[in-house]
Amino acid sequence: MLILLPPSEGKTPPIGQVRLDLDALTYSDELNISRLSVLEKYGTGIFDEPTAPAIDIYSGVLYQALNYSTLSKSAQERAQSQLLIFSALFGVLRPLDSIPYYRMKIKSSDWKAALNMALAGLESELIVDCRSSTYVSAWKSDPQITVAVRVFQEIAGARSVITHMSKKYRGELVRILMQGRAPKNPHELRDIAAKYFKVELREPSGAIPWQLDLIYIQPQQQN
Repeated sequence: MLILLPPSEGKTPPIGQVRLDLDALTYSDELNISRLSVLEKYGTGIFDEPTAPAIDIYSGVLYQALNYSTLSKSAQERAQSQLLIFSALFGVLRPLDSIPYYRMKIKSSDWKAALNMALAGLESELIVDCRSSTYVSAWKSDPQITVAVRVFQEIAGARSVITHMSKKYRGELVRILMQGRAPKNPHELRDIAAKYFKVELREPSGAIPWQLDLIYIQPQQQN
């Protein structure tokens, strides 16, 4: 199983002496030329800034729900091998890749070609996509083995998309997946998620991947 995550707008500035080393990052051979190009636009002074593991830098709602620091050692090891975090500045990262604080929105054209090369032939029985649409556009995995996780709220039988709760539910699902046996297919993923959420699984169609809908039931207010 492989889980694709977005970064977060909320970030925690690191404190320390370790500086950015592009050669130490995941996919350095495939992505460093593009990383240098994007860093030149951002400002190369970032090389003088302190760094910390990406999983500590990203501290938004999804990452709060994931709560990586409280996972067991074995679950953290699974996270390092099974999570890929997409980044506007670095393309894609593993949780323990050491990066500086930054603020930048992704430009898909900066990364499409490089990510297609780096991630081509990526081997996984199942890919769980928890990214937002802007990061999905930077790289699209095989829809036949990919499950896009969507979140809806339901009020009096009517459904609508939600944002804040979407990040929280996705983070909770990722935490659950890190703590148990990895699902091998969309149906096994649905069965695991159904123990904790109301869910619906939709089959792929053309370029549209499998879709796992997590549904938050909003309690009706009493008059």
